[in-house]
Amino acid sequence: MSISRLSDLADPAQCPLLVLKVGSALLVGREGVRRAWIEALVAEIAEARGRGQQVIVVSSGAIALGAATLGLDKGGRGSLADAQAAAAVGQIALSGLWAQLLAGHGLTAAQMLLTLEDLEDRRRYLNVTATLGRLLDAGAVPVINENDSVATQEIRFGDNDRLAARVAQAAQASAVLLLSDIDGLYDRHPREPGARMIPVVEGVTAEVQAMASTESGSGMGSGGMVSKLQAAEIAELAGICLVIGNGQHDRPVARIVSEGIGTLFLPRRKAGARGNARKAWLGGRLRTKGTVVVDAGAAAALRRGSSLLAKGVTAIGGAFLRGDPVSVLDADGRTVAHGLSEYDSAECDAIRGRHSSEQAEVLGYAPRSAVIHRDQLVLK
Repeated sequence: MSISRLSDLADPAQCPLLVLKVGSALLVGREGVRRAWIEALVAEIAEARGRGQQVIVVSSGAIALGAATLGLDKGGRGSLADAQAAAAVGQIALSGLWAQLLAGHGLTAAQMLLTLEDLEDRRRYLNVTATLGRLLDAGAVPVINENDSVATQEIRFGDNDRLAARVAQAAQASAVLLLSDIDGLYDRHPREPGARMIPVVEGVTAEVQAMASTESGSGMGSGGMVSKLQAAEIAELAGICLVIGNGQHDRPVARIVSEGIGTLFLPRRKAGARGNARKAWLGGRLRTKGTVVVDAGAAAALRRGSSLLAKGVTAIGGAFLRGDPVSVLDADGRTVAHGLSEYDSAECDAIRGRHSSEQAEVLGYAPRSAVIHRDQLVLK
């Protein structure tokens, strides 16, 4: 069974585990915390639990809350130091609010603060998976946010849309629901005449990406439609549906589900297929250690399911070791795939463009079957 329409989000058989992402502007208004709205949303979470669904919440709002408390301008985003300080203050209030309101429905909240490295490193990613699984088994509602008080610009997700998709991967969720300030994805900027909302997207193509806007209407959030499409790409690689819906209404989940208002992104592959867990993690990575540029023939062969051979490699970028994740680029600089390299960067550079018969002399040992084996490679 698989999700094919928005109403399936409320079906425990189709959607046993839902990741619900809530943006800053929905939680915090000009007058402070939007408590009545949050209470209604928590009631919806309790209803989902009551019908047999598990829910993970990815909650923004710590920086906005902390900035209001500390009196910082620009919503606490004037500098990295301001954001870190605001997050340290705001996270306490945010976690306490979720814990209090969930407890009112007999539910236990569990706080998890994650950085990019927690989900980019394979061992730490598996630790996150294990922790989420145990919390859900114990009946808790994990409430997750980026650890903004310690994350730097270099190790940040930068928005909770992509964090929600990566958390969904780690938890093997059925779907991700991004509550935003817009009904869904439009074929152009929604303020333009004739703009039309797209109800279903099957694969985030270049045409779909061209519809996106980077604007965040509230000024509080850090994402826009671009980040939501990036989240959809991460989710679809893992066989997970993603929905963009409007959170500005009372009981927003019920509106999205019962009235069918939102954009449903369908995955490109089924969840749970052999080898998908590792490939989903690899394909969803936001950072790689280096680049491997390939010619047109090699790029075409990769798309047909082949491994990457040294003969098709034209250039190497960055310093990486054997087993490190690398991006495979075509001649125009477009990302073709992500993969785990069978060689370090110096070895790759030494054998690039060479037939396998020449590689032993260069390397001093028998070459491996490929620069990146197809089992360690995922197309983008």
